[in-house]
Amino acid sequence: MDRPPIWLRPERAARGPRPAHSREEIAAAAVRVADAEGLAAVSMRRVATELGTGTTSLYRYVDGKDELFDLMVDRAMGDGEPPVPTGDWRVDLAAVAHAQRAMMLRHPWLVRLPATRPVLGPNTLAWLEATYAAVDVPGLDADEVLTQAATLLTFVRGHALEELTEREAGSTMADWLTKQSQQYAEQVIGSGDYPHLSRMMIEAETPHAADRFDRLFARSLEHVLTGLAAERD
Repeated sequence: MDRPPIWLRPERAARGPRPAHSREEIAAAAVRVADAEGLAAVSMRRVATELGTGTTSLYRYVDGKDELFDLMVDRAMGDGEPPVPTGDWRVDLAAVAHAQRAMMLRHPWLVRLPATRPVLGPNTLAWLEATYAAVDVPGLDADEVLTQAATLLTFVRGHALEELTEREAGSTMADWLTKQSQQYAEQVIGSGDYPHLSRMMIEAETPHAADRFDRLFARSLEHVLTGLAAERD
């Protein structure tokens, strides 16, 4: 018989000795490993070592790696409180988006975990409630609320993944542009075959900016919110 979700199980059994470690301690240890070495480094054995206990002992607290990941996600989501609602849905959703992006950049492994199965721990529930509250208005059915929230969060996740990929590569867009041959760029532009691309190559400033990702995120987020607004008219 399957055990109930970890969120329904008490941390301490009605009988027996007091647990040597709390779920918070276990989650914090796993997050430390993932932050420092990546998600691949997280295992039951490694987390047990981090806690100074045996791997078998760790299974008294969590059933396996999936539950450990759930604890990690909820621990990371607890880094900050959901934004206080202002009553302006665009402001509120923008605040959620910026906060979620910051969280993913702080904990890069978050974007490596599946987003299709939500973690329902207390911290994550608070963030989901804040997001849905900002989206939910009279006239939108529940499925549309879910779709709009997913649109926003998928955008944030994708943008964060691009940032992290560049960070892991150890080079920036400016570095890449510098490596490109000026002669080749002139050839592409001079061919006349790529007028729109050529305009971007000549006129666009964002690819050269040190704060490129901040600019792209802010502007792209405005486009996403404007698209969501169309469904509210």
